[in-house]
Amino acid sequence: MSFDKFGKMSYVSETKVADFVKYLEEGKIMATRCIRCGKLYFPPRADCPDDLSVDMTWQELSGRCKLLTYTTAHFAPIGFKDDLPYTLALAQCEEGVKVFALFSKDLNENEIHIGMDLRLTPLPLPNGRITYELKKV
Repeated sequence: MSFDKFGKMSYVSETKVADFVKYLEEGKIMATRCIRCGKLYFPPRADCPDDLSVDMTWQELSGRCKLLTYTTAHFAPIGFKDDLPYTLALAQCEEGVKVFALFSKDLNENEIHIGMDLRLTPLPLPNGRITYELKKV
């Protein structure tokens, strides 16, 4: 499994966290945890930036999140212009990690409010690619 299927555009094809794509395809939202210090990372990290450990393990996230903040983009970089406008959110998962992700297109902007319950879910993209998004509960 290679990492080049993740997201709308890929910049690397191989990484030590390439299994992240496989887990998304299985419907799982996975983070990595440093075995040495216990810190949890999402998106997954191959190595712990806190203690430089390479001893990482996978941990499934519940997907349950609370909205911290959001913004709607009306301009976009190359490769994302067809998606305009789109809403980006910062949410905190119940496991403590913060997630930066797109809001689901089926969420109406007048329904959005800080503190709302969200669910982080895999999002299949065209051409066999995959990413994740935030949906209302």
